[in-house]
Amino acid sequence: METMQHNLAAIKAIATGNNNSDWQELAFSCIDLTTLNSTDTISHVKAFTERVNDFENDYPNLPNVAAICVHPNMVRTVKENLLDDQVNIAAVAGGFPCSMSFIEVKVKEARMAVDYGADEIDIVLPLWAFLDHNDMICREEVTTIKQAIGEAHLKVILETGALAEPEKIRHASFLAMESGADFIKTSTGKINPAATPEAALEMCLAIRDFHRKTGKKVGFKPAGGISTTEEAILYLTIVKEVLGEDWLNPSLFRIGASRLANNLLSDLLDEEVKYF
Repeated sequence: METMQHNLAAIKAIATGNNNSDWQELAFSCIDLTTLNSTDTISHVKAFTERVNDFENDYPNLPNVAAICVHPNMVRTVKENLLDDQVNIAAVAGGFPCSMSFIEVKVKEARMAVDYGADEIDIVLPLWAFLDHNDMICREEVTTIKQAIGEAHLKVILETGALAEPEKIRHASFLAMESGADFIKTSTGKINPAATPEAALEMCLAIRDFHRKTGKKVGFKPAGGISTTEEAILYLTIVKEVLGEDWLNPSLFRIGASRLANNLLSDLLDEEVKYF
């Protein structure tokens, strides 16, 4: 644990020097622009999507976000209105955010989201099984949902705030990756703490070790409570220092955020921006 803390302290020092426009642009290009409120309406999600459509014209010198992330019943609205084919459509599914439903329901929801246009599915590792040491159920759920969604990418949320201990975070990371996760993700944002640098470091070390063992590159997504440019750069720096430059792109790194996009734009343009 002391070694990990030492490494994190060193990475934080490096991150301070990385906070420049190039890294800020990279962070922005890796954002999953997210709206997951119980008050989301079709008109809101349509307007949300149209802001992403307009971004290329309003800021032609900046990259667009990586994806729009919504509830599964809003996927069709995004699909019908999104014009930028470089921006993916992500949906939470599988009984998000608590994963307390039947496997048949979880599979059906994830599959329907893909049928309506989702490129990526974010599910939660079933904590009710994991915390009871029932690895078999965890593996079965992730594997079955992965098979059901076909070519769509699967992000598995570990809810690290509920796991807390590094050993549990590492074990959950390997469970998800061995079961077919394309990404592992820190948090839903519904439990405190959400994303933390400590959990991110542990997850990235697990991804590194899994890659060395299997040759498969699994992506990493910190999410939940991330709002400042400094936080985004720190998570990018953790990835760079542990996993290397191959992971510094939207194919292998995402950052889940709703407030972060405007804060990054404000720092990039050196003026207050409230675009999204």
